Amino acid sequence: MREAVLTLESPDGEIRAHRAAPPEGEPAPAVIVLQEAFGVDDHLRSVCRRLAREGYVAVAPELYHREGPGVTLGYGDFSLVRPHLARLDNAGIEADLKATLASLRADPAVDGKRIAALGFCAGGFAAFLAACRTDVAATVSFYGGGIVRERPGMRLAPLVAETGAIRCPLLAFFGEKDASIPPSDVAALGEALRARDKSFEIVSYPEAGHGFFNDARDSYRASAASDAWQRTLGFLAEHLSSADGPER
Repeated sequence: MREAVLTLESPDGEIRAHRAAPPEGEPAPAVIVLQEAFGVDDHLRSVCRRLAREGYVAVAPELYHREGPGVTLGYGDFSLVRPHLARLDNAGIEADLKATLASLRADPAVDGKRIAALGFCAGGFAAFLAACRTDVAATVSFYGGGIVRERPGMRLAPLVAETGAIRCPLLAFFGEKDASIPPSDVAALGEALRARDKSFEIVSYPEAGHGFFNDARDSYRASAASDAWQRTLGFLAEHLSSADGPER
């Protein structure tokens, strides 16, 4: 495995990103790994490594780069996290996604037609935005909040009205005990995707809440996390095996 810190160019300045990749060989599929509200921390870098071991080039851009490089926040006090999260907006995330896509497509180790987005929490929202506004080949969203309803104090705007623009398959995970994303929101998202005849699967875990995948948090639920990871790997293998890319 090879790891590096990249500097990506964007209209809003430089973006630092963590990159993990398999040993050199034929151009590989890639995954944009999108952070929780806590930044590109040790857990997110571990996800990149797990993907690299499966044969993917994984790149995690810092969505808080407008505040400076290396912004990471602890899990203990969310009141310290909220101001950073509240400064994110749809246009900025879209610009960051497109800058990351451009960097990956310029990378000789990457097959530019086989790039997916995968995100958690705020990154789950960002991954869904990637499905709506970019040409990624597949999307995996873990408990993306704010997709259906506006959240007080946040600049991120709901995306459910943009589902008609999605041209890639989507896999979404939620926990039924997630107080921030009620089952009614999950149902509304499914109805919107179904009404527009999109290729999607939504998986909800009765025993899990928000953040169930992160094994560094108290919210971690091993059974749900293991099942979701196996589903994610199967989904990526299925939809990144072809070099055709999504239709637009």
